Amino acid sequence: MSKRGKRYEDAVKEINKKELYEPQEGLKLVRDLGKAKFDETVDVAIRLNVDPRHADQQVRGAVVLPHGTGKNRTVLVFAKGEKVKEAEEAGADFVGADELVAKIQKGWFGFDVAVATPDMMGTVGRLGKLLGPKGLMPNPKVGTVTFEVAKAVKEIKAGKVEYRVDKNGIIHAPIGKVSFSQEKLEENFQTLAEAVIKARPQAAKGQYVKSVTLSSTMGPAVKLNPLKLIQA
Repeated sequence: MSKRGKRYEDAVKEINKKELYEPQEGLKLVRDLGKAKFDETVDVAIRLNVDPRHADQQVRGAVVLPHGTGKNRTVLVFAKGEKVKEAEEAGADFVGADELVAKIQKGWFGFDVAVATPDMMGTVGRLGKLLGPKGLMPNPKVGTVTFEVAKAVKEIKAGKVEYRVDKNGIIHAPIGKVSFSQEKLEENFQTLAEAVIKARPQAAKGQYVKSVTLSSTMGPAVKLNPLKLIQA
């Protein structure tokens, strides 16, 4: 196991590991401790009381953060006809059909998000084994399979993030950068938290949110009070 750097060790000393912080306090602490030489991303990990092995306990969706993530995302759109121009005018970085499919089949993945019109899914389906494992497959549940390609592209560019519970029952999502103001991080956190709460499956029993952890790219984890998840 590699040894942590001095900056990290110093940051750990600022955290009370026995305390469950209020959201505002936790966000301030993460901002203050994000002292790397680059603008670190602030991530949240929400452990839910669900069993992802069961279809009726899946938690997945997308939400537009009011202040974005601080990252420029490269968007690819699978479309044809008039939807090509619509996607291009909305700011899509790559737009096309069969030529993009062929390029991806050869190992190219120069994009962060893929959007597709419904009539293209028969073609895009051939990429399932390539895009699926990377979390890049267009999906109607998160708004990336739609004829409203302009809206989809603009939302992604504005800071739309997808969230999905992993096999351990945890949702991981970015909510901004340490350079963001406290207010912006709080509003982004609140928006994500509310979306996750609303996505609670009917099959989920007991306390839905088991734990919430904040961290910056290079910083230590800060545990929040899960009961205050939607009170940021």
